[in-house]
Amino acid sequence: QVQLVESGGGLVQAGDSLRLSCAASARTLGTYSMGWFRQAPGKEREFVAAISRSGGSTRYVDSVKGRFTISRDNAKNTIYLEMNSLKPEDTAVYYCAATSYVIAIIRSNYNYWGQGTQVTVSS
Repeated sequence: QVQLVESGGGLVQAGDSLRLSCAASARTLGTYSMGWFRQAPGKEREFVAAISRSGGSTRYVDSVKGRFTISRDNAKNTIYLEMNSLKPEDTAVYYCAATSYVIAIIRSNYNYWGQGTQVTVSS
């Protein structure tokens, strides 16, 4: 069982940056690949970014490529999502998740989820 807690969300203006963190309860976070998803009001939860166990492989949804960076520090049991050049359409609740897959972009492949952190980008 892995418990995940997101932090770092907030209200920012378009063009600003935020860094989200996801802390895991398990000391074995390094055995899981991790991902970030987001859900805007009235929309389905969508994939944002994923990172493999070692951090050597990453995946991004096209809309955030070049603006967002996913990373991890297994020694700290934490993953991050660095978000730059934020846009109003990035407004959503952001969730981190853990999976036993090598790397995954499909929501159903993830076994453990955090409670989410709200990101609001004003224009």
